[in-house]
Amino acid sequence: MQRYFIDTTIDSARISGEDARHIMRVMRMKEGAEIIVVAQDTAYICTIAAFEDDDVIVKATGRTISSPELPIRVTVACGLPKGDKLELITQKATELGMYALLPFEAERSIVKWDVKKGAKKQERLQKIAKEAAEQSHRTHIPEIYEPIKFSQLVSRMGDFDAVFIADEEDAKAEKRTRFADKLKNVYDKESKSILIIFGPEGGIARKEADTLKQAGAQTMSLGPRILRAETAPLYALSAISYEFE
Repeated sequence: MQRYFIDTTIDSARISGEDARHIMRVMRMKEGAEIIVVAQDTAYICTIAAFEDDDVIVKATGRTISSPELPIRVTVACGLPKGDKLELITQKATELGMYALLPFEAERSIVKWDVKKGAKKQERLQKIAKEAAEQSHRTHIPEIYEPIKFSQLVSRMGDFDAVFIADEEDAKAEKRTRFADKLKNVYDKESKSILIIFGPEGGIARKEADTLKQAGAQTMSLGPRILRAETAPLYALSAISYEFE
């Protein structure tokens, strides 16, 4: 059953734009066909009631589908990586349950965010997140934020119940801090939102790591192996899913 997201309540459900065109011209659905409509983080089974100009009018059947969302809201902050790695992180992290993506300009980021092309790039990333959310049957589309400066990242740490840094120095240590143990401590305190911070290629600079720890962030180890910038967030989300689901 096809899944579509809307910005309104289910009582005034109307699908428009690209999604409406997909229903009418690609799927060639008729009145009475059942689809899944996600409104305000709830998935409803609906029927197509009518076609009105370029919009699709839907009606709720009263049936809903249970939410597949992680019990903790996980925001991923990653230092701007090279190439199309940000697109890969957006897509795969959405599939794994990420709540939001917060790119930041790290000291070791080779790539610089092009302000002139930034809006279009951000729009593309948001579309990738939407499509990945539909494919993985999410009830929430992760918000993809515009990249911020490192100082802004530090100032936003207070918005979360817990903050973790993927620090490769921790991974190299003989006695590592197990991420699973720290996750249990977080969940026991009924924390509902966490921020996990990853560096770009080359990792988090020591000065940045020290600043984050002084601001209250905890280090976490993702095992003894050093992971790529695009792999580490996916590893962490998988660990969170295994621990809590």
